[in-house]
Amino acid sequence: MKPIPFRYFAAVGALALAGCGKFSNDLAVVLPEYNSQLVAECYLEPGVVPRLTVTESQAYLSAVLPMVPTDVTVNLTLPGGALVPLYYRPGQDPITKKLYTHIGTAALVAKPGDTFGLDVQDTKGRHLTGTATMPTTVPIDSVNYKFNDKTGDNRKAYFLTYFKDPPTPDDDYRLQLHKGLRIYSSPENDLTVQDRLLNGQLFTLGTSYRFNPGDTVTATLYHLDPAFYRFRQSVNDARNANGNPFGQPSAIYSTVQGGVGVFTVLNYTRKTIFLSK
Repeated sequence: MKPIPFRYFAAVGALALAGCGKFSNDLAVVLPEYNSQLVAECYLEPGVVPRLTVTESQAYLSAVLPMVPTDVTVNLTLPGGALVPLYYRPGQDPITKKLYTHIGTAALVAKPGDTFGLDVQDTKGRHLTGTATMPTTVPIDSVNYKFNDKTGDNRKAYFLTYFKDPPTPDDDYRLQLHKGLRIYSSPENDLTVQDRLLNGQLFTLGTSYRFNPGDTVTATLYHLDPAFYRFRQSVNDARNANGNPFGQPSAIYSTVQGGVGVFTVLNYTRKTIFLSK
């Protein structure tokens, strides 16, 4: 059988591609109307004046610009039932550098087991609510480190953090490690764990060889309430799925009702250690 010249296939392929143009059509996809929701972000902390950020959710294809409503009324409900208003006074925390829209007038008094309520309303009839309970205190037992046997710039240390999980089930934790005392900058290590396999036992969380001789390392251990843990996990899942053509879409798990967002009470302990040479 006589072989068919390659130029024949090239010609047929070109004709096929040209013919495909006849089967293409431009479609105008009508997107459903999107109704914006209130978005709240509030992390209460004992000894700190309460702050809250309220924005509006936006359609996925809209411009990435924060929409800040100015007609919002915010109230906290204290454990004893008293209402504490948070006033619309946009600003930036000088220590954490986080922006906020509403702020209180006095530092928060809270202890483990206290439950707080959040009520956010605007003049359009949107109403967001939430409750949060301060978790128990889980202290860091100790921290430690060990250097490798290398010299010069290759001499590095790994870092270990120890803490005892209480016997109660479903405890969630977040451990952050910062160099020096820059605890509000990007952490060197940020780890979230659960106690499903180590309930009531000693946790040992370690890093790779990443710290240098002379570093000062600050470990911060957060005991998270389950709702806040699920919120953080859902945010990470949504971030990983965004823009990934092979990933499944992931919704944000909110800890509030009537809107989107997170409302929680932070409880953490810290230890700082100097990595001597």
